[in-house]
Amino acid sequence: MLKQYLQFKLSQKLSPQQIQLMKLIQLPTQAFEQRLKQELEENPALESGKEKHEDYEDTFEEFDNSADEINDNETITAEDINVDDYLSDDDIPDYRTQSNNYSSDDEEKSVPYAAGTSFTQHLTNQLNTFRLSDEEMDIAEFLVGSIDESGYIRRSLNDIVDDLAFTQNIFTEVETVEKVLHTVHLLDPAGVGARNLQECLSIQLHRKEKTPDVELAIDIIDNAFEQFTKKHYKKLLQKFDVTEIQLRDAIEEIEHLNPKPGGSYSGGNKMVEHVVPDFAIRIVDGELELTLNGRNAPELHVSREYSNMMKGYKESKDKSKQQKDAVLFIKQKLDAAKWFIEAIKQRQQTLFVTMSAIMDYQQEYFLTGDERKLKPMILKDIADNIGMDVSTVSRVANSKYVDTPYGTKLIKEFFSESMTNDQGEEVSTKEIKKILETVIEEEDKRKPLTDEKLASILKEKGYPIARRTVAKYREQLDFPVARLRKKI
Repeated sequence: MLKQYLQFKLSQKLSPQQIQLMKLIQLPTQAFEQRLKQELEENPALESGKEKHEDYEDTFEEFDNSADEINDNETITAEDINVDDYLSDDDIPDYRTQSNNYSSDDEEKSVPYAAGTSFTQHLTNQLNTFRLSDEEMDIAEFLVGSIDESGYIRRSLNDIVDDLAFTQNIFTEVETVEKVLHTVHLLDPAGVGARNLQECLSIQLHRKEKTPDVELAIDIIDNAFEQFTKKHYKKLLQKFDVTEIQLRDAIEEIEHLNPKPGGSYSGGNKMVEHVVPDFAIRIVDGELELTLNGRNAPELHVSREYSNMMKGYKESKDKSKQQKDAVLFIKQKLDAAKWFIEAIKQRQQTLFVTMSAIMDYQQEYFLTGDERKLKPMILKDIADNIGMDVSTVSRVANSKYVDTPYGTKLIKEFFSESMTNDQGEEVSTKEIKKILETVIEEEDKRKPLTDEKLASILKEKGYPIARRTVAKYREQLDFPVARLRKKI
């Protein structure tokens, strides 16, 4: 049985303008500049630079009044105003003032681009120095193409044999591929083409001059790799019947090897990322001073030419259908320009207010640079302080950088959870991690401290935290367990 009924429901929906504003707030400086450039290209009613004697409020009010007139049902009887007249430019076009002052035999005026050689091409070029049959060369090139950015071949030889058959129409045996792989191992950088870390280190050691330390290192890697990785130094001393000094020198040889030979290649083809700080904090006469990067505060204004078109339409008595359609288009562009300018101003204000609150909250840290002075701070603390939503603060913190007297920092790094010390005071987890890092760095590496012992030391310093919490913080600081921190 069908029934009809009415239901009233209140719901909140974000307007397209609000969504665009949130996206603008989230953008870091470089991405914001790209967005600004895109908007200037797409909207002819929006112009950059400062325009004198511009009264935006009056201009926008005229836009609104004109819009009301456009929407009226009026009779079109004459064509007093031609919109094309407003679009015309009295200045001489650029192409009329340009000339080609170069003859055909002049040197090339274009700026050349730097071109780098890829890692794979670098290895392939070296293969030409070896005497290989056509089939072996094809296999070698396929192996080189299978090397990842770290310099390793992560696939088994059986899989490679299958791929050669299916994709290259080369039918061969594992033994042949392994023979060619030994040739690949002769390429530079040393260790490239290895299938695992043990083979990578072994290849590099066999390329070194044979000294007693190197020969012992080769013996350790080839015959006692598991004991070496687990740092069972007593077992190594017994197995190879050497002194601690000899073992330490051999291990030092191994530590100087490159575990990722592919990472050492710099062919000029890698992108370098530059961080542009969105804010700058300076200490002036003992006080903190916050400034917003000028690239986040562009000067924009509504095109005077487009505003004149709106005024001309408003002053005309009789309006044609063509004029009405053209001015409707102009009105849309003017409205978009008006909103974008206001959105930029709101973005600037939101960024500055949020960062000011963070600076005031972490005043002790910004004055001293001591990370132990960082107070516990979560997004809600700042959101409540400035009367904004947590999501807005998150957008500001996640992708923005601030230039401080102690380096350029990611803003989200200033946020941390809180813990209570033995005096009942709330302290930042960053403070505890800093102390933990100091304790581990100053420990006796011959007898590294266990997580239980580290927890005991932190408790003595006034931070009663559990062993499992110490283990979590230690892993976040990229320190291995005590056994793997041991040195002979």
